[in-house]
Amino acid sequence: MAPSVNERISRSERRQLRRDRLNRLLPNALTMLGLCCGLTAVRFGLQEKWEISILLIAAAALLDTLDGRMARLMGGQTELGGQLDSLVDAISFGVAPVMLMYLWSLNNAGGIGWAIVILFVVCSVLRLARFNVASVETNLPSWAGSYFSGVPAPAAAGMLLLPLLLGIETGWDFCRSAWLVLPWAILISGLMIAPIPTYSFKRIRVPKNLVRVYLAGVALFAAALITEPWLTLSALILAFSASIPFSILSFQKKQAEEEFSPSSDDTSSEDNS
Repeated sequence: MAPSVNERISRSERRQLRRDRLNRLLPNALTMLGLCCGLTAVRFGLQEKWEISILLIAAAALLDTLDGRMARLMGGQTELGGQLDSLVDAISFGVAPVMLMYLWSLNNAGGIGWAIVILFVVCSVLRLARFNVASVETNLPSWAGSYFSGVPAPAAAGMLLLPLLLGIETGWDFCRSAWLVLPWAILISGLMIAPIPTYSFKRIRVPKNLVRVYLAGVALFAAALITEPWLTLSALILAFSASIPFSILSFQKKQAEEEFSPSSDDTSSEDNS
């Protein structure tokens, strides 16, 4: 006997409900997996297995990128997911990387080294809290979504780990000096909470005529990451660091254009009157 119309509708609603639950579950699962990577990086740091720790932090950064994109694509964005993402970032990119640097170098500076650990974590939490507040503002111009205020936590974690990456690659003892890492960590902490615009790459759209070039670039980056992981990660971190002045200039230019447009409109309206 064929199912009635009501039964078919009920089945359809149940299938849609299961899909909605799955769409909300998968991004949050990736977020929690990133948390596991961050915490496990600290465990391997305690064993002085620095290479594995760095790879786990990099995996956490990749998962942090994927969970948000997956949530947007699958329509699974929720308030819980957004808050969970920030809490996980505070651990994976606030606590974990600075603990690695403490175990590797900052512990040689005694209490000052631990004070820098606290400073970095506090600045990371403040940075994430400011991001949460800014994400609910609706009166911002559309172009403002292409920028962050301050260096984002994943990028700050990578910048903080740069001396460790270079130390592993080159073997220079100078990179492990606490008197190098101390001012470097203070600088990165300040960049996180400073009101400077930095590029947000979440809204990048690849033109159709450049898709093949983009895919070739991704393949080249993957090959470089496999063959020379520490140099590739160092180059990526340095490239982002070098982009900060350009992001400031770009933001100021767009801001000036927006301020000029209303005044020009007012002037034209007065001329017409």
